[in-house]
Amino acid sequence: MKFIISVFITGIVIALAAYIVPGAHVTSFWWAIATGLMIGVVNSIFGSILRLFTFPLNWLTFGLVSFIITVLMIMLTDKIMGSKFEVDGFWTTALFAIAVAVIEMIMNQLTGRSK
Repeated sequence: MKFIISVFITGIVIALAAYIVPGAHVTSFWWAIATGLMIGVVNSIFGSILRLFTFPLNWLTFGLVSFIITVLMIMLTDKIMGSKFEVDGFWTTALFAIAVAVIEMIMNQLTGRSK
């Protein structure tokens, strides 16, 4: 049950971030849920490998490389999802990633969830 609630909250977060950030578009709420799941899958497969290989550089830059990897994973999800989820360019994707993080933090505080 917790997984289903988490998936719906992720869909809400993705939909809100796409609404707030100009240049980010998601077709519907259901595609926002699918986008959240796809970002999670891509981030767990490719993001983990990239973070492992860039650990020394990530340590030297105080986590900036990890944020860039997150942005790249969202851009990869954009390519995989096609026209259902679109983000225009690197800086829009970076702003989208920041918006998702902030909205998810607020939603976690409101719902009492913690990671």
